[in-house]
Amino acid sequence: MASRLAAQTSPYLRQHADNPVDWWPWCDEAFEAARRLDRPVLVSIGYSSCHWCHVMAHESFEDPATAGRMNASFINIKVDREERPDVDALYMAALQAMTGRGGWPLNAFVTPDGHPFYAGTYWPPVRRHGLPSWSEVVESVADAWRTRRADVEAHGAGAVAALADQLSVVVRTPTPPGASGAAAPSSAVAMDDALLDHAARALLGGIDPDFGGFGGAPKFPQAAALACLLRHHVRTGDAASLAAVTGAMDAMLAGGLVDQLGGGFHRYCVDRSWTVPHYEKMLYDNAQLLGLLTDLARLPNGNRFAVAAGRTAEFLLSTLRGPYGAFVAALDADTAAGEGMYYTWTPDEFDAVLGEPLGALAAAWFGVTPAGNTEDQRSVLTAHVAIADLAARFELDEAECAARIEAARERLLAARTEREAPGLDTKVITGWNALAIGALARAGAAFGERAWVDAAAQAAHFIAANARLDTVAGPRLAHHWTDGSPGVPAFCDDVATFAYACADLYQATRDPAWAEQARAHAAVLASDFVDPDTGVFFQTAAYHPPLPVRAHDVLDHATPSGNASAALALLHVGALVGDAAFERCAERALAAVAGAVRSAPAAFGDTLVAMDAALAGVRTITLSGGDHEPAGAALSRAARDGFHPATVLRRSVDAESWADGRVADADPAVPSSPAAREAVPRDEVSPPAAAVTPSAEVCVRGACLLPVSTPAALRALLVETDARSR
Repeated sequence: MASRLAAQTSPYLRQHADNPVDWWPWCDEAFEAARRLDRPVLVSIGYSSCHWCHVMAHESFEDPATAGRMNASFINIKVDREERPDVDALYMAALQAMTGRGGWPLNAFVTPDGHPFYAGTYWPPVRRHGLPSWSEVVESVADAWRTRRADVEAHGAGAVAALADQLSVVVRTPTPPGASGAAAPSSAVAMDDALLDHAARALLGGIDPDFGGFGGAPKFPQAAALACLLRHHVRTGDAASLAAVTGAMDAMLAGGLVDQLGGGFHRYCVDRSWTVPHYEKMLYDNAQLLGLLTDLARLPNGNRFAVAAGRTAEFLLSTLRGPYGAFVAALDADTAAGEGMYYTWTPDEFDAVLGEPLGALAAAWFGVTPAGNTEDQRSVLTAHVAIADLAARFELDEAECAARIEAARERLLAARTEREAPGLDTKVITGWNALAIGALARAGAAFGERAWVDAAAQAAHFIAANARLDTVAGPRLAHHWTDGSPGVPAFCDDVATFAYACADLYQATRDPAWAEQARAHAAVLASDFVDPDTGVFFQTAAYHPPLPVRAHDVLDHATPSGNASAALALLHVGALVGDAAFERCAERALAAVAGAVRSAPAAFGDTLVAMDAALAGVRTITLSGGDHEPAGAALSRAARDGFHPATVLRRSVDAESWADGRVADADPAVPSSPAAREAVPRDEVSPPAAAVTPSAEVCVRGACLLPVSTPAALRALLVETDARSR
């Protein structure tokens, strides 16, 4: 049969193009065919770096007999969850409601109207571990459609009604009988510091006391929850919160979650001790963890985190950066050689590459043993040994020992390039790119790495120029771009994270064009995605392809929810450009979910970060006098010293710099247009002045403190305004 998937932009869909299953992409025509043929629809959702998606495809979707049963009874739709997160969110909610759990592959059976009536994840090709075979599931669902149609359709309609309520329950209470008007915001729970303290206690209660991080196996990095605890430490001085964050990060960095040779974080570990990872590497994980490492590096004794941040940034630039400057979505887990074979080693392989005695030294450092730490007696590389202990064992000076380990790492990495590498998912996803852009801009500015800022700016330019399409509301960002084609319109989190990234780029480059981009995308958030009844943000805008339910996007998962990312962006952009309406919009969206946050803090990590910013008030630091002078440069560095959350850095430029379109430290690779310069708030522009003494003015909650002119005074002022409950 002629495959409909061969020409799709999604690498995941193209992986299924040769299946004997008669797949459709998600489209109106598929549902029209289901209605015409009077068949139910199978919506099978996955993504290219999903291991079990590949397993089920190989076992069942590539089998002609199984495919024949599917083709005879269903219209089969294959969906890339990374291209259509709205579709994935709807049917994942249905799966969780029906089974109490979720995951991928996600296989949902739905009516021709899109109403889900049965769903599950992986089913084996034969009965196994208490699971029916996939063929049995297919036959059973087909039989139910033929013989119990009314029940099936009623179940599907009820599921949609329940989902509509479920996806809004965190922000609404039922309207009393006889009352008119919109439902009220959820509970009377206040968004205040007491809520943040409650959430921090709950998060600390989930910390693994033995291995760090949250919970048991499988173990995910959960960057947002750690970021929440870090902010709790800054606000209150709580030592346990800081210890939880540094302990988790130290454990991740020493274990198998990190690729000890090539850098970058894997998606998660299958064990509690952070030893054996699931080997895919996602752009969004590495971007968020780079941001967390940058924050930790600016605390006392944070040098080890600065080193890790550098390696993570270099991984992004060397491996996930596409030839056009934007970042690709993921590095797959699997190769033809088998899962993990690209990353794992044996002592003999070490010796073949390094020889003796370097092989023995490196094996001791990286934890490579004959027994290994995987089921096939191979070793995932770790770094649990202290350099001092290793040096003493091999009778070496510590500096010499460290140099030899680095030499071994480089040789092992070079040898690994001879192996078959995992494939790249080359989709350019706007929101994930924005996370990387913002992290690289902040890290580059903090560590003085101009190349990182340049790379962030290049990626942002690419997104702004290429991931765009026309909608009935006007030109808008696209959710993704692949092989020259933009996809569906950007979702709430895409627009929000890109607005926030543009604000980060302004702070790193001082180019006012980025401030105007941040303002423009913040305005789209406020106009296109806000639920007027609750103030909470929808995942989709009115111009998106319709689904049975238009859902609020409030739960924080591996990436920030639309509600959290929109609130955080509006708070920061509002402070940057002086627009209080943005800040009020953010505060309303956050207050509406306060009751849900109190009930389940672990599901709202990014929301808690945004709440912390809203309650503190985003500070502005306005630097005057030009930081090309030594005193001004020292003030600029002091503004970046230490970790000070909920802070934006602005520049009051002199007349000559304004006319030229940039300030002295701006990145010359980033163009600036006169139109963008004119759109920047005029309070950022100082009149001409001769010999202006460099100074810094800190403003928070509508009050501006007296300007200071020394780095020590600025640092003290920032620490003082960090703490609210201490």
